[in-house]
Amino acid sequence: MEWSALWLSLKLGGLTVLLLLPAALFVGRALAYRHFRGKPLAEALLAVPLVLPPTVVGYYLLVGLGGQSAIGQWVAHWSGHTLVFHFSGLVIASIIVNIPFAVQPIQRAFESIPHEVRDAAACCGMSFWRTLLTVELPLAWPGVLTALVLTFAHTLGEFGVVLMVGGNIPGETKTIAIAIYDRVQAFDFAAAGRMSLLLLVFSIAVLALANGLSRRFGRRHGLPEL
Repeated sequence: MEWSALWLSLKLGGLTVLLLLPAALFVGRALAYRHFRGKPLAEALLAVPLVLPPTVVGYYLLVGLGGQSAIGQWVAHWSGHTLVFHFSGLVIASIIVNIPFAVQPIQRAFESIPHEVRDAAACCGMSFWRTLLTVELPLAWPGVLTALVLTFAHTLGEFGVVLMVGGNIPGETKTIAIAIYDRVQAFDFAAAGRMSLLLLVFSIAVLALANGLSRRFGRRHGLPEL
């Protein structure tokens, strides 16, 4: 078992959720409540990582964050390292490829909130933040939880983008998915099987816990299941 690779994957998943979820919350809410010209295009652009092959996404990220790009050169100038083949670049890539997994469940959750509920909050003189924190978020919580679980689970299993942007550097960019691939390439199927089984059990446990909490919360508040 390559524990350093597992720890790196857990660290990457945690940071991705921590950095992406707050932004996804406001983007998902805006897409749910606002109608504007170009909204279908905006939703399509946010969903692109779902349909593009991971190697294509990884290629564009490699070009956009590499040492020849303006962003890559700026980061290298101020930090002394490039984004590609570095953990920081891996975090940025992970955030980008997980946008649809975070935004779409949250958007659907906000869309399921009846307009009358928000209208009643406005009539009571509640501020935006008070309405969001005490009315909307409790009702949209199953969608937020789904977004959290999907983002974290997808990050653990991501392979193509990780390999393209981060490479295979032990302790820096070698995640558990890359470690499994390495073991298979070395015909060490026993080690690959152990790591795969660990990810399988972990994924099932996390999804079961999230579904259980979502159903329990929905029954308590009389909400439809997502």
